[in-house]
Amino acid sequence: MEDRDQRRPREGSSKTLADSLPARTATLSDVARAAGVSVSTASKALNGRPDVSGTTRAKVQQAAEELAFSPNSLARSLVSGRSFTVGLITHDLEGRFSTPILMGAEDAFGLNNISLLLCDARGDYLRERHQVKVLLERRVDGIIVVGADNARPSIGRDLPVPVVYLYAASADPADISIISDNVGAGRLAAEHLVDCGRRRIAILGGDPTYGASPERAEGAMAALAAAGLEPVGGGPLYGSWSEEWGRGGCHALISQYPDTDAMICGSDQVARGVLDALRDLGRAVPDDVAVTGHDNWKILVSGSRPPLTSIDMNLEDLGRLGATRLREAIEGHPSPGLEKLACRLVVRGSTVG
Repeated sequence: MEDRDQRRPREGSSKTLADSLPARTATLSDVARAAGVSVSTASKALNGRPDVSGTTRAKVQQAAEELAFSPNSLARSLVSGRSFTVGLITHDLEGRFSTPILMGAEDAFGLNNISLLLCDARGDYLRERHQVKVLLERRVDGIIVVGADNARPSIGRDLPVPVVYLYAASADPADISIISDNVGAGRLAAEHLVDCGRRRIAILGGDPTYGASPERAEGAMAALAAAGLEPVGGGPLYGSWSEEWGRGGCHALISQYPDTDAMICGSDQVARGVLDALRDLGRAVPDDVAVTGHDNWKILVSGSRPPLTSIDMNLEDLGRLGATRLREAIEGHPSPGLEKLACRLVVRGSTVG
């Protein structure tokens, strides 16, 4: 039989039934009161609306953090008519380009409590069409499409949500597209080599069927012309996005033009092949020949001998900008047309000893 004393509160204990109940969840009104603003202003600040000052936004976010406020997603959807989810469809099978873009987009959307749904179209437009249908059934607020290269078909103007195209532009000029400035990137590489005192500069592009390859060469040619120079061989040589092409192209160039003192490569893979070939030929890098790559692919540039100077496409920034443009479009302020994001040069030992 149970001892009745065990059912009595311990002497000196002040705990009551109310104390054992969970604490009340903070509401938006609590956050607004703590921040000294109206409920509507608090809501705008937490949803990333642009019509709130930075100071007010910071006060509201601090109050929400201190109160451990977590907005109810269902309530937000019912009030706003939005799902606070966005779909991202990628055609980059390797993830080398889409992963940093995704990271940048997630950073930007996270500030506004927007979730991202990732779909891999695997380069198949029929699969892409199915994924668009599924995302719309999930009532996403917008869609980001990350292409592989070149202008790609639009997924349509008659969709109920806005769409932003990243890395590869939509063929429809009425769509919102943001891409890397490949022409500017080629110009950066050539200008750097000219500044390093190089005068016999060759251009080894990648696959010419990809728009990025001739565009990068175009920028390099323009920079050389501005410096009163012509590329070795009279123009760019094209091949593939591979180390094999870099080795073969380099051997061909050096055998025909042994006084070549620099090479602009269309990708880091091509540049790695060039470095191998120059080593085989007994040419010191950068003393005899300077080399630049493109993509700033960490696994390649840091493992090169010497470390490779390369063009960084700022893909995380591309993702962040794409997320910003999509959010603006969702809020009724689209920016149709083509926008180009500047690249940056990352100097390493392959051009500067």
